[in-house]
Amino acid sequence: MLFKIILIFLLVMALIGMIGKLLFPNRLDRLTALRRKAVKAPVCPRCGRYMIGSSGCDCGKG
Repeated sequence: MLFKIILIFLLVMALIGMIGKLLFPNRLDRLTALRRKAVKAPVCPRCGRYMIGSSGCDCGKG
């Protein structure tokens, strides 16, 4: 009985996912593209490498 309940739940969740994909295609793609444009990673003005943390770049100028 428990197996049937779990199976029905998973099938309903898959059905909801398919319906959502049909109603809102590429919705997630647009959201991630907007986030990528809004938040750009800081780069060193001298060497162009990505700066991680607040210590600056390894080249010593960033």
